[in-house]
Amino acid sequence: MTITRRAALAAPVLMLAVGAARAQGAQIKWQMATPYPDGNFHTRNIKEFAADLEQATAGRLSLTVHSNASLLPMPQIKRGVQTGQVQLGEILLTAYSNEDPFFDADAVPFLVSDLAGARKLAELQRQYIESRFARQGVSLLYTVGWPAAGFYTQVPVGSLDVFKGSRFRTFSPMTNRFAGLIQANPVLVQQAELAQAFATGIATAMVTSAQTGVDTSAWDYCKIFTPVNFSMTKNAVLVSRRAMESVPAEIQAAVVAAAKRAEDRGWGYAKEAQESTQARLAEKGITIGTVPPAVTAELKAIGATMAEEWITKAGEDGRKLVDALRAA
Repeated sequence: MTITRRAALAAPVLMLAVGAARAQGAQIKWQMATPYPDGNFHTRNIKEFAADLEQATAGRLSLTVHSNASLLPMPQIKRGVQTGQVQLGEILLTAYSNEDPFFDADAVPFLVSDLAGARKLAELQRQYIESRFARQGVSLLYTVGWPAAGFYTQVPVGSLDVFKGSRFRTFSPMTNRFAGLIQANPVLVQQAELAQAFATGIATAMVTSAQTGVDTSAWDYCKIFTPVNFSMTKNAVLVSRRAMESVPAEIQAAVVAAAKRAEDRGWGYAKEAQESTQARLAEKGITIGTVPPAVTAELKAIGATMAEEWITKAGEDGRKLVDALRAA
């Protein structure tokens, strides 16, 4: 049975769970979709979030986590929360920037330089994300960042010329734009399909985190990982507003409190992953590369161009966000 077929069959059952929650004191059973595998720190954090919720509500709320895109693939998760196929979902925020450029702020290259800056950006961005989600029937529970992105290549990145004409894996409009600026050919590939894409030559290079490299066994298809602190994107955990409003106030409060704990815990996991996943790549035989100062200067110039382009698309809110970030 296909994922789409499975999701369609599951939808009526999951919608009934919301209605059942209206009965005071009844057990509430929610479903959550995430595209990442069980070994990923985001998924580990979500499973701890689910256990925390069940304990905090004395078993009145049960959350079943469907990981590794087993129920819904990434492009369908947000819509699944909006329509009630699932009550909660986890998405890579930048993957939805076609809906609104504001979802792409954390993907602007070199806008922040470390995880502390990434979390500050998340805090400043939150009010803007919440206002946009409110119009779509979902609420933001929490965000957690990814470790800094770097380049995966077969040859050292001695200059940006190594990317000219390459088939550069992308996952968002921002990475598509970056590919164009370095004269590469963008190829949209979801994380679960990376190994096959590189093995078949559909993709030959990419920029993503060391965590993604570990999740997809990048040592089987790439030779070099070059950390450049390219960008620090983040995941957003969403909840259906209808589902939240259908449960008692004390359950809603428990969800919000557990989400705050998950956010704090998740950013800590991101910091741990920043250190451990790069070491894991090296252990498995991937060379950890460096870039010359001239390449760093070129990359930052591209980042500055993309930041101004993003502000133009995002409008006044975008300028306010960037100004606040730089002031902080």
